Amino acid sequence: MKKLNVILAFATVSLLFSCKSEKKSNSEAETLANSNIAANEAVPDYKIEFGEVSPKSVFRNDSLSIWGGSLVKGEDGLYHMFYSRWLKNIGWEWVNYSEVAHAVSESPFGPFEHKDVTLPDRGAEFWDGSTTHNPTVHKFNGKYYLYYMGNTGDKKIVSTPGKPKINWVHRNNQRIGVAVADSPNGPWKRFDKPVLDVSPNDDSYDALMTSNPSVCQMPNGKILMVYKAVGKTDPLPGGGPVVHMVAIADSPTGPFKKYPDPVFTFEGERFPAEDPYIWYQDGKFRAIVKRIKHEGKKREFSLVHYDSEDGIKWEKAKNFEISKRIVTWKNGREQQFTHLERPQVFRENGEPVALLCAADTLDANGVRESFNIQIPLKIEKNK
Repeated sequence: MKKLNVILAFATVSLLFSCKSEKKSNSEAETLANSNIAANEAVPDYKIEFGEVSPKSVFRNDSLSIWGGSLVKGEDGLYHMFYSRWLKNIGWEWVNYSEVAHAVSESPFGPFEHKDVTLPDRGAEFWDGSTTHNPTVHKFNGKYYLYYMGNTGDKKIVSTPGKPKINWVHRNNQRIGVAVADSPNGPWKRFDKPVLDVSPNDDSYDALMTSNPSVCQMPNGKILMVYKAVGKTDPLPGGGPVVHMVAIADSPTGPFKKYPDPVFTFEGERFPAEDPYIWYQDGKFRAIVKRIKHEGKKREFSLVHYDSEDGIKWEKAKNFEISKRIVTWKNGREQQFTHLERPQVFRENGEPVALLCAADTLDANGVRESFNIQIPLKIEKNK
C-alpha cells in the first residue's frame, strides 16, 4: 500500500509538471504565432485620390484673402477650422498682416462660418506680435495645440493687388510657435518664445528662419515635427536653400531635438517642396507635400505623397503623384487652380476623410482670389 501511494504521488507530480510544461509550451506557441502574424502583416501602400467637391465646401470672403485651414472636431460635436486671413485690398501681404482666425461647421465639408480671431496682432514687441499664419491644429492627450508661424517687423506694405512683393524683415523673422487650450473655442495660451527657433550657427539649414510646422504624435507618444527651414548660405535677404527638417520632442510644447538631414529633397534643387502634412497610420508615417518642380525659370506645382518608417527618413511613396492642382466638382466640371497647397488632412474615427487646401485663381489683372477648399479623400490601401 505504501508503495502504491508513492507511485500515485509520483504520477500526480509528473502530471502537474506535464500540465505546467504544456501551458508554458502553449504560451510560447501563442507568442511566436502572434509575432509571426505581426511580422507577416504587410504595411499597406496608400493610393490617395480626390473625390468630387461640393460647392458648399469652399470658404471665402469678398474683402479678405483666406489661406490654408486646419480642422479639429471639438467636444461640442462641431468642426473647428483655423485659417489665415488678411485684408484683400492691401495686396498679397500675408507675411506682415496675416492673422489666424476660427470658423465652425456641423460638417468637415462645410459650410463654415467665421467665429473669432484666435491669434490676433499683439504688438511688435512680441516675437509673434505682428503676424500669425499657416496654422495646424491637433488634439493630444485631452488638450488642443495650435502650431503656427509667427513674426514681428515694421508692418510696411510693399505690394499692391496683382503685383505681389515681400517684406523681407517679416519674412526673415518667421519662427514656429504653439498655443494651447482646453477647448477649440479657447482661450488660447500663447508663449513669449517660439517653440522652435532658428539654430545659432550660420551654416545651419535653419539659421535664417523656421516656419510652416507639420506635427503628429508618434506611436511612442513623442511629438514629431517636420518644418520649413531657410539658411544663410545663399545671398540675403532671401537666403537659402529652402529645405525641410525634422525635430522630435517628448512634449507638445517642446523642447524639440533637431535632426541634421533635410527631407523631401531633389538633387540640384534649392526649393523642392513646401507645406507638408504628416500623420501616422497603418504602421507608417505618411505625408502629403506640395512639390515645386523647376523647369528653367518656370515652376510647376503639384501635391505628392511620401512615407517613412521612423518619421526621420522619408522616401517617395509607391503612389507618389496625387494631383496637379486639379479638382472635380459635383457637377462633373474639372478645374485646375493656380495654387492648391497647404494640405491638411482631417481624420475621423481614425480614417482620413477630408483634405483642406488653400486654393486660388488669378483674374485678368493678376489679382488673386484665395479661399479654403475641403476635398473628400479616397484612399486605397494595397498590401
